Amino acid sequence: MPYLLYPLSNLDTSITLPYSNAVMHTSQQVNKMKIFCAASPRQRIIAAIVCLAVVVYFGVFALVAHYESNMGRHIGYCGFKQRTNLPCPSCGMTTATLAFARGNIAETFHIQPAAGLLYCATVLAGGLAFFIAVFGVYFDFIKRFFAEIKIRYMILALIIILASGWAVTLARAVAAQN
Repeated sequence: MPYLLYPLSNLDTSITLPYSNAVMHTSQQVNKMKIFCAASPRQRIIAAIVCLAVVVYFGVFALVAHYESNMGRHIGYCGFKQRTNLPCPSCGMTTATLAFARGNIAETFHIQPAAGLLYCATVLAGGLAFFIAVFGVYFDFIKRFFAEIKIRYMILALIIILASGWAVTLARAVAAQN
């Protein structure tokens, strides 16, 4: 590819360069990449609440894991599993949460893959929320994400993740019975 050895102003005027900065005025340029902006007080408060919720959720489970409390006694045992001898869609979530709160992420994925994926995403969201709350920087991709992704698609993705995790736990249970 030949290199341009002379200034752009010396070019023949019959050659047009569409969408070039040399031809377009800066007010006409619409593809300016904006990565972040200052967070509003409302966005910072929401981010602080999200971060606090994530810390409290995993903090409670870390305390339960530390004191080795029997969660089944407190929240009840799975009725679906007692009746059918097969795991329900959320079977293993509590055990996986306890493992995740202890820091055993690989064990979390082994116990319930859906829980491992959801908890990793939750921790990333909590970290991002912490960054927004403390530093006041709001990222443009978050705004675009919530503008472009509808809530029904998020719910559908959650259902697919849970169904996939259930499929894995069902396959393990059936293999263990045979």
